[in-house]
Amino acid sequence: MALSTSPEAPLPVGEVSRLIGGWIERLGAVWVEGQITQLSRRPGAGVVFLTLRDPSHDISVSVTCYRQVFDAIADVVGEGARVVVHAKPEWYAPRGQLSLRAAEIRPVGVGELLARLEQLKKTLAAEGLFTAERKKPLPFLPQLVGLVCGRASAAERDVLENARHRWPAVRFEVRNVPVQGVHAVPQVVQAVKELDSIDDVDVIIVARGGGSVEDLLPFSDEQLVRAVASCRTPVVSAIGHEPDTPLLDYVADLRASTPTDAAKKVVPDVGEEYERVRQLRDRARRCVRALVEREERGLAHALARPCMEDPHRMLDEREEHIASVLDRGRRTLRHLLDRADSELTHTHARVVALSPAATLRRGYAVLQKADGHVVRDPGEVTADEALRARVAEGEFTVRVDT
Repeated sequence: MALSTSPEAPLPVGEVSRLIGGWIERLGAVWVEGQITQLSRRPGAGVVFLTLRDPSHDISVSVTCYRQVFDAIADVVGEGARVVVHAKPEWYAPRGQLSLRAAEIRPVGVGELLARLEQLKKTLAAEGLFTAERKKPLPFLPQLVGLVCGRASAAERDVLENARHRWPAVRFEVRNVPVQGVHAVPQVVQAVKELDSIDDVDVIIVARGGGSVEDLLPFSDEQLVRAVASCRTPVVSAIGHEPDTPLLDYVADLRASTPTDAAKKVVPDVGEEYERVRQLRDRARRCVRALVEREERGLAHALARPCMEDPHRMLDEREEHIASVLDRGRRTLRHLLDRADSELTHTHARVVALSPAATLRRGYAVLQKADGHVVRDPGEVTADEALRARVAEGEFTVRVDT
């Protein structure tokens, strides 16, 4: 419960320390996991002093235990080892200091570590942090490469030398950090975040040489995995050798088997690119040459056609055809006119021969009554009737004589 205090009624320091100690006493014994960063075993002393640190956070706590408790695991545990401690929190009131009194210490074995990593891997995979859709493509030619690695390490040398050998103009922004131990995770995370915040950095390489499972544990830490997953800059994981697969390999946008392999995958080889450009240029030249030759053959084939060799030939042929048709038309028309003229002459001769005028010219006459009726029978006329006689050269009146 909250205490009622005021400037007029403050609590003494001793009372505050006593109250804190009482609250801590209620916690009881707990199992705590961490990494041993400091170990003090004074000769002849009955108590061993440890510092237990959380590898993922910058937090540590002091641990004390009787010598016989530590001697049970002294052969397999040293600084840097991961342990599980069964301890009771204690408050040292005179100094206001919290510590853990260990009753049992157990080393964390490799098998147990691998089992925990597998469980963490499944959890992160279920969140979708390892999916291929999340992975970002690497730039073809990065101008500035961020590198997170150990200081003066073989990994740093391999990446820098191989990258500059492949593309001398490439620039690096290097962050040297611890790559194993209790300080590795927070500093690697900080370095990755710093490089990701630089706009000019095109890709980030996290590199480390080979090592044991325990040495590579910082690169399977959940905090580092989530930090890499949230980066906007593509991240390349180059941890250990080919068989090593920390969780960073799964969340990174690209996994390289070694730091040297990372340099080869991130930076193109200038010689290979020159050769590729030469091959593409040669292929383009061959394609253009083949296209021009094909068009030249097509043009030659077109020019070899008769109509192209003698453009007027078709006109001449059509002119001859038209002249032939015209001549034939004229002959046909002339023949038709001649035949029509002959038929007309014959018809005219027949008409003339059969004409009444021709009959009259032979001495015949046509008698017509006053009404124009032609007399064909003597009984059609009466005595003393006036008739009109028509002869070849004219007509005159006659009277019937009975």
